[in-house]
Amino acid sequence: MARQAVFFGFEPWKKRIPQWFADRDCKIISRFPMRMLRRGWPFRLLLPSQQEVFVWGFKYPGFLKAFCRLFRIPFCHVEDGFVRSVSLGAWRAAPASLILDRKTVHYDARNPSDLEHTLQNYDFDADQMLMERADRCIRMLIEMRISKYNQGRRIDLEELLGPKIKRRVLVIGQVETDAAIAFGCDRPLTNNDLVYLAASENPDAEIIYKPHPEVLHGTRKGVSNPADVAHLCVILKEDVAPADALDGADHVYTITSLMGFEALLRGKAVTCVGLPFYAGWGVTDDRQPNPRRTRRLSVREIFAAAYLLHSRYFDPETGEPTDLESVVRRLSEMRAVTPLQQRQ
Repeated sequence: MARQAVFFGFEPWKKRIPQWFADRDCKIISRFPMRMLRRGWPFRLLLPSQQEVFVWGFKYPGFLKAFCRLFRIPFCHVEDGFVRSVSLGAWRAAPASLILDRKTVHYDARNPSDLEHTLQNYDFDADQMLMERADRCIRMLIEMRISKYNQGRRIDLEELLGPKIKRRVLVIGQVETDAAIAFGCDRPLTNNDLVYLAASENPDAEIIYKPHPEVLHGTRKGVSNPADVAHLCVILKEDVAPADALDGADHVYTITSLMGFEALLRGKAVTCVGLPFYAGWGVTDDRQPNPRRTRRLSVREIFAAAYLLHSRYFDPETGEPTDLESVVRRLSEMRAVTPLQQRQ
């Protein structure tokens, strides 16, 4: 008999859940109206044996996690993985990878996640097969120019900006209202704050500001106005492919963006103002300390933990389980045959 599981906050991925969790008897709850309390919910979670609860990020009733902990009901956070799709989630592109974490979401810097525990404790030296696979996968991602999102336009920065005559510092914009900033920073920060910091610390460099693709395409609203920092930087006003933007940079500034880690994979220097999962391990210039993260790791070890040990992969079209290597090849194929206007 399949184990029963309840899913909260998974809009708009309801149709994918039975594929992602094929070994579970899935019950999907889109909303949590007060009448459910009057009908005895969530105490109904206590009735079936082997019940589990899965939530998307932090989209669940505030009491639910404490309730599950009290009655020893397994509880798990689910979020987008690090190799996601050709186009944006806002355009209903289903994720090709997921991260499941029993403790908290991987971008929650306030509390230790399962991923952080692995990074702090796993014996990478003893797992040579894992590390060899990590090396192969890193090469694949770089050679095929695959990122989390892959809808950006291929552009030669030399043609766009002119010949490179001094160091280039790339500032990575994020959706400023995103949970990755709210839970990954110990103080409020905007993209403009990041531009001001990068410009002040690199007065002789060319500062390039790459707004987040969802802000550029109007699917999410920004907080700060890029025009207010236009005197300090060159603003990339179209959605440039991440690999092209990173290849032309010498140094990257980010709050918590995954593009900071993609820069590390390419050997770039990275300054993190917040505390993403890859900061605090000795590979980044960190501006937010974390006393829990005491170990020194390599970029390939962080990759192995995040992309291989803690991520699940699914075919981008069918939703069937697969592996990272297959997802990278499929996304590369899909990007090649999908016209740019259909990705946006």
